[in-house]
Amino acid sequence: MNTVHQSFDSPFSRIHDVPAYWAKRSPEAIALLDDNLELTYSALQEHIDGVRTLLTEHGVLPAHRVMLVGENSLALVTFLFAVAAIGACPVVVNARLSPGEIEGIREHCDPQVIAFLPAGLNAAVEHARTHNARSWDLPELGCLHFWRSPQGASRDEGMDEIAAMIYTSGTTGAPKGVMLSHSNLIFSASTMARYRGLTEYDRSYAALPMSHTMGLTSVMLSTLIAGGSVLVVPRFEVAHLVDALESFSVTLFQGVQAMYTGLLGFLKTEGRSGLKHRLRYLYAGGSPLDPTLKASVEDIFGLPLNNGYGMTETSPTICHTRLEDRRKDASVGPAIPGISIRIVDHAGRDVAQGESGELWVKGPNVMQGYFRNAAASSEVLQDGWLKSGDLASVDLDGNVHLVGRLKDVIIRSGFNVYPLEVETALNMHPSVARSAVVGRNVTLNEEVVAFVELRKNMQATARELLEWLKPRLSPYKRPAEIVFLPSLPLLTSGKIRKAELKERAAGMAS
Repeated sequence: MNTVHQSFDSPFSRIHDVPAYWAKRSPEAIALLDDNLELTYSALQEHIDGVRTLLTEHGVLPAHRVMLVGENSLALVTFLFAVAAIGACPVVVNARLSPGEIEGIREHCDPQVIAFLPAGLNAAVEHARTHNARSWDLPELGCLHFWRSPQGASRDEGMDEIAAMIYTSGTTGAPKGVMLSHSNLIFSASTMARYRGLTEYDRSYAALPMSHTMGLTSVMLSTLIAGGSVLVVPRFEVAHLVDALESFSVTLFQGVQAMYTGLLGFLKTEGRSGLKHRLRYLYAGGSPLDPTLKASVEDIFGLPLNNGYGMTETSPTICHTRLEDRRKDASVGPAIPGISIRIVDHAGRDVAQGESGELWVKGPNVMQGYFRNAAASSEVLQDGWLKSGDLASVDLDGNVHLVGRLKDVIIRSGFNVYPLEVETALNMHPSVARSAVVGRNVTLNEEVVAFVELRKNMQATARELLEWLKPRLSPYKRPAEIVFLPSLPLLTSGKIRKAELKERAAGMAS
């Protein structure tokens, strides 16, 4: 199955062109704001110019890497654009990572400078102390901390074309530095801005980490490309979201399902049936959408809860539901304009309409490769096509339906079990907040293990859930064991740490 869609054009060629353009056209319009400060486009550009000078004084040159360690903040956005304006590559890293993870990224990406940008709970400050970073006070941006390479960093060929390097979460191995070019990010952000009809009157709620492409590109950059404003939020808190929806004129909210689950729980606890808001667009990404959650959110807001699919390696969007559709299923929609997708079998041959296979994608959103890892790059890139590793099918309307992760397929008694199918069935139970299904090796076979997180103040037993699954799943798909956890372990992106759960399941069998 092979589909191609038309693309949108953009007047921008590099990401730092965006604030510069609006600083000239709408200098007094609000670009960024948080709970304490508003920055107009003119002020943002002044800060970008100042930080660019500061970084140059610290020896940053084109093709250098600059690590930006922090959580969402006005400073993080400013530094991102300033690094890009030099022709250096921003390596955006979430400060919530452990010291060992931060150090591993530092050793791999070889930065000239690390900027620790305090925000939220100031996790960046602890990392700055570990590196004996020097403190700097910048007007309005606060107290920052800098570490400079004592021996000087290398300047790798072609790195001046990389607008951001994002390290993958490492759910299936060591994190890899995904190199995303200026054209990658501009294409994705411009396409989504046009697709969603963004204008200068829109305001986005930016709680998704900008150390991930969804928060960086789909939320922040797409809004600024349209000349809108971004409410920057270091860490997600339901009460803050509710206040922002009612008081900050937020028109767009993009989150992961856990955020929506928390919002529904908050409204129920507070005895509220709805919110006064100006929202016109809602989106849930990061994982396949639970139909029950989708229906509940749509009832409260009176808006469709849009869904989509993407990867860090595709900047990130591959598919997106049509805004005018009010689908009841969990389709991730058609491929976005400007890219091609294929659904192929194990031999790389296109499958028939409606059949499942691995999804491949080709287009301006596909990464330039993994930093200093040619072997891993060649493994997933073939003649311009990126092998997603995800299993999917396409229906007659062109909508993509995710089946599961290729490497996650459980082979039970010779039958393929796709964890996503089991998780979807479990998540439909009224007591289940979310679930994660993994395989566990047993003698000459593999069995299904489900980890379940229950909704607040709700109860269920393993026996009850197995009875629930009987009319919904074939016997070989049903879990051999159901394990209840107070909360499922999550990555900073909101995705479940399945590798950790797989190890736990294996340990329980021994």
